[in-house]
Amino acid sequence: MTKRGVGSWIVIALLGLSGFLHLVTPQGFLWLMPPELGEGVNLGVVYVSGVVELVCVVGLLLRARWAPTVTVLTLLAIWPANIWFAFSTIGAGNTLLTVIAFVRLPLQLLLLWWAWKSPVNARLG
Repeated sequence: MTKRGVGSWIVIALLGLSGFLHLVTPQGFLWLMPPELGEGVNLGVVYVSGVVELVCVVGLLLRARWAPTVTVLTLLAIWPANIWFAFSTIGAGNTLLTVIAFVRLPLQLLLLWWAWKSPVNARLG
């Protein structure tokens, strides 16, 4: 069995924390959503994204064959919100937050790579 690398553990930890926070503090994520959809739709999207992140975590932990692909697709789906967040911090008066938000964007490429390279067990769908 292939040893799980540090990068895979980082993806598991970050998605696990994020998924948990989406479910227990969904209001903290609503401001990242486009207001045009309405709060009810946005709240549903926050809950669904939290559940999907946790499903990815379970899949990665079990080394399911589908897990790297689904995790990469999930990370790609949430990347636009992070891009929007980064640009929304410009001119908000918090230079450190803006720097962190923009530095985080290319770091997501590492998360994508680590998720894609996470070990799988060919026997687990």
